[in-house]
Amino acid sequence: MRHWLGFLRSVVIYHNPAMMRAWRRFYGDLLVPGDLVFDVGAHIGNRSRAMRAAGARVVAIEPQQPFAGFLRRTLPRDITLVEAAAGRAEAEVEMAVSSRHPTVSSLRADFVSGAAAAPGFAHVRWDATQRVRIVTLDGLIARFGVPRYVKVDVEGYEIEVLSGLSQPVPIVSVEFLPGFPHLTLAVIDRLAKLGAYRFNPVQGEGGAFLWPDWRDGEAAKAWLATMPPDATSGDLFARLPEA
Repeated sequence: MRHWLGFLRSVVIYHNPAMMRAWRRFYGDLLVPGDLVFDVGAHIGNRSRAMRAAGARVVAIEPQQPFAGFLRRTLPRDITLVEAAAGRAEAEVEMAVSSRHPTVSSLRADFVSGAAAAPGFAHVRWDATQRVRIVTLDGLIARFGVPRYVKVDVEGYEIEVLSGLSQPVPIVSVEFLPGFPHLTLAVIDRLAKLGAYRFNPVQGEGGAFLWPDWRDGEAAKAWLATMPPDATSGDLFARLPEA
């Protein structure tokens, strides 16, 4: 019962019509028709659908049940679904699953062990596991082509996802969690090794950039350092100058 209640809770939260409209507007400005995008951690597919509405060719990557099954049945036919997680190397691993709060199910053990002390996570319990297949971004590129944009929202596993990418792509976004700033700092350093990325955050689900300009990695790190642990999470976008 907890399993299905958690699933329904996600559907109610992330299929919010106002939220969907905001992300459709956002991606309509960020993407152009025909862009290839990877949605890593597609969850219930709200971002995949918003990117498709902007005319993008979407590859949705989601390993967790029942979400992968929901996507298989409900996504438009022109969105490609890969029922797997992404990481640094192909493998099969155990995912820690929260039945009541499936949005925070994670492949990162230290994220799960450290979350009990983080603001907003005291009520979360990881009470199950699921065996999932790991693919790499390089493998997805070999299969589908180089994307213009990669969105990554995988509850602390972002650095592992980007460790499976050996070339820069024009635009990347990763979830940032103020209670776990070291995870996002590692992502910024990883992206700096791939290219001269500039950064801009989107806080919450409002679908709007926080800054009027794009800033370097040190500025993004300094901003993260000012955030209290209980601040609203969001997405840190990174783009190459030519993007």
